[in-house]
Amino acid sequence: MYLTLLEKHIKNGVLHLHLPDRDLRFGTSGTEAHWHLTSESVIRRIAGDYELQLGETYMQGLWHAGSTGLHALLEVLRSNFAVREPSRGLRALQRLLQQWNRITSSYRNVAHHYDVPEPVFRRFLDSEMFYSCAYFADAAFTLEQAQQAKARHIAAKLRLRPGDRVLDIGCGWGSLAFHLAKHHDVQVTGITLSREQLAVCQREKQQRGLTNVDFLLADYREHQGRYDRIVSVGMFEHVGRPFHERYFACVDHLLTPDGVALIHTIGRTGPPGVTNPWIQRYIFPGGSTPALSELATAVESTSLRCTDVEVWRLHYAHTLRHWFDRFQQHRAEIAATMQEEFCRMWEFYLAACEASFRWSNLVVYQVQLAKCHGPVPVVRDYLYGAADPRQSAESLT
Repeated sequence: MYLTLLEKHIKNGVLHLHLPDRDLRFGTSGTEAHWHLTSESVIRRIAGDYELQLGETYMQGLWHAGSTGLHALLEVLRSNFAVREPSRGLRALQRLLQQWNRITSSYRNVAHHYDVPEPVFRRFLDSEMFYSCAYFADAAFTLEQAQQAKARHIAAKLRLRPGDRVLDIGCGWGSLAFHLAKHHDVQVTGITLSREQLAVCQREKQQRGLTNVDFLLADYREHQGRYDRIVSVGMFEHVGRPFHERYFACVDHLLTPDGVALIHTIGRTGPPGVTNPWIQRYIFPGGSTPALSELATAVESTSLRCTDVEVWRLHYAHTLRHWFDRFQQHRAEIAATMQEEFCRMWEFYLAACEASFRWSNLVVYQVQLAKCHGPVPVVRDYLYGAADPRQSAESLT
């Protein structure tokens, strides 16, 4: 069965399949990729449940990509095999089961991924520990420069004023909160569900000597207050479709009448779908990547109005490649404490996500929201003035 599938689907690129007793070739031209399997039963297992078993068998050391590498293999596979979406009824049921993120479940799901020891993340992220899509406004940017460009771009969209109270929902290790507090004379409150992240934020706050930033362990549904500006970067993916309306209702409630919010999230360009089962099981339990229609529908149930939508396409692919390369540079150190299976899981996660941004339907949406016309200019020129994120790489050191 798998031979028929490969012969039928491999049209872009060349796949060299290496089995213990024979070598096979599929495709005629394009990117060359090698796939070495320990037994023929492995590829039968993958063919039976491609979305789950491709990653699971890699974690178990049952195949490797040889000299051409993991990225080339995933490029050939992803560009030739479309994601299999379930029927509409089954999709709705799966999303309900996958993404039923009540507060207690959300704490548990976040701990699964973000309470991995901080030194693991520090070895592959930029120096400020941004764990979200960077903004490669200049192709020559380093990862550090692109992350700073992202922070400036978000700050410009927030239309910050001295003294503004800013809420950062899902603040991570405090990267954006520290940037806003340092450069914009605002009072920032960051909330996270990760105890590991909270400890890092509080330690960094003391080391940096910043008095205008605070961090709390809290779910967005538990938090109270009134804020002039609200920002959320890379957190909405953890909300889950059953709670989209609740999330934007909370943003609406927490935001002042003349406030501005900026929601930055991974999304999908097609219709609503379900989370990849391997990602759901091993990386982001409870996670989802919303369609733009889902975001719009949820916002419509509030008094918020959408003032700007920007779509970042290949920026996350570039970010993930930087993370993958840095992870590989420190792989031996990470394996010494986290074991080989963890490293295989993590490198597959980074490479597979990059492939989804390059060859499938993943993008990043930045949605700017307000309650009235006044806080946001009616033209976009304000984004590309003195704080232009497209500054040359030389000026960003």
